[in-house]
Amino acid sequence: MPEHQAAVSQGTSARQVGEFLNRHRERIAQRWADEPLFRSVFTVSRDEAVEAARAVAEALARVAESERVHDTDAVGFVAVREQLARMAAARSRAGASMAQVSGEVEALRPPVASLLVEECADLPADEVREYATALTVLMGTLRLVVLDTALTEGQALIERQQLQLLEVATPVIRLWDGIVAVPLIGTLDSARSQVVMETLLEAIVEQHARFAILDITGVPTVDSLVAQHLMKTVAAARLMGAECVVSGIRPAIAQTIVHLGLDLGTVVTRASLADALAYALHELGVAVVAPAPGGAGAR
Repeated sequence: MPEHQAAVSQGTSARQVGEFLNRHRERIAQRWADEPLFRSVFTVSRDEAVEAARAVAEALARVAESERVHDTDAVGFVAVREQLARMAAARSRAGASMAQVSGEVEALRPPVASLLVEECADLPADEVREYATALTVLMGTLRLVVLDTALTEGQALIERQQLQLLEVATPVIRLWDGIVAVPLIGTLDSARSQVVMETLLEAIVEQHARFAILDITGVPTVDSLVAQHLMKTVAAARLMGAECVVSGIRPAIAQTIVHLGLDLGTVVTRASLADALAYALHELGVAVVAPAPGGAGAR
């Protein structure tokens, strides 16, 4: 068969499959509702699974009628991508691997194929094979769409969890009225430095803080980019009306800062968090008195 005629034949087969899916979407939805992929959407009743299955069947029909059965970016898939992502995520939470999810999508084809063969029983064998091929290609494309959306959703989830971990690992502590501190521990990179800035500035606003202490005692080293982020944090805190004090600069970090040629002349620095707190309290006019003999408290 000439190439042009083959293309026309494939297009005709795809449209016929699309019409078939539209005619039988209710029957297909009822069969798919009991498959593992769609059972994952149950929250109240089986009707939810049927509705989800019907939406996917209608999307496949639109894709087939547009003759784009090979195209994962076909417009017909747009309406169900979010739903497919939720279903794949639900299966993943239930312990299913991507290979299992792929197999569950493949399991949707036989029920539809049996309906197609049943309807085409009186047609020539060659024509039935063309329809079956178009359906197989379409279901294969659906499988790719499911896996792609699942991977994209999985990556987005990982990024959200990483951000949450950064926020948890960057606590802001209220040390005194008007004084907040961020004790940093571990490696600082650009992403975490940005979280430090955002978290500290939010705390300054919420606590009406006049002093913000950045304690880097637990930071093993800094590079030029991280140092610049710290300087930006100091500048941003000033714009918010707070003075930023950097404490815990160890000798190795001090040497790095000098080597990088960074000017910390305008930044208040102290050797330790205790020294930084004492400085902030002094600036606030708070006197700390050593306990008197006999157990009398500070005044």
